[in-house]
Amino acid sequence: MTARELAMFPLGMVIFPHQTAGLCVFEPRYRQLLVDSEESSEFGTCLIARGSEVGGGDERTSVGTMLRVLGTQELDGQILVMVEGISCLTIGAWLPDAPYPRALAQERSGDDAGVDLALLKSTESAVRALRALQSEVIADQCLQNNCEMDADPWIRSWQLCALTPMSVLDQFKVLGLSSVNERLRLVAEICCERYGDYQRMLELDARS
Repeated sequence: MTARELAMFPLGMVIFPHQTAGLCVFEPRYRQLLVDSEESSEFGTCLIARGSEVGGGDERTSVGTMLRVLGTQELDGQILVMVEGISCLTIGAWLPDAPYPRALAQERSGDDAGVDLALLKSTESAVRALRALQSEVIADQCLQNNCEMDADPWIRSWQLCALTPMSVLDQFKVLGLSSVNERLRLVAEICCERYGDYQRMLELDARS
């Protein structure tokens, strides 16, 4: 697929394909991005590797996600934008801001391999077990990244990524893998590590 110029909204978080998220827009340049993207309702995002979301001067990663706008709402001088991830992007080059970030990007190839259904099932079990344990440790966080599970294995695999409690760095590692089955294996490994962390937290709480 040929690279094309794309309006970009770099963030301090990762949004996976088939994940919904809310963005608060207050900078004039990103308000302009919404105006310019109104016809297509699409723009890209990527993780900020270093720096701030506000004011520019940040360092950005070369892997991101195409987003579709689901709806907007004015709220206390800001615009709340609900978006949904569509697909992974490979960013070939950054263009001068005008006034918001722009990049030459294309949909990532190699994302169409078949899902190992046995691996999908075992990874889902690991994610559910981790979230159940998480609800015992930090109940106020167990609802974050919630999304309805889809019957389609491909979509379900991405939803499991969004449902897994993990660091932003781990989220980016998962997003960066172009093989769905490699992503599922990494998510399962992260679940095992986090499960141990939560178990230790519960043991400490029980002792105190």
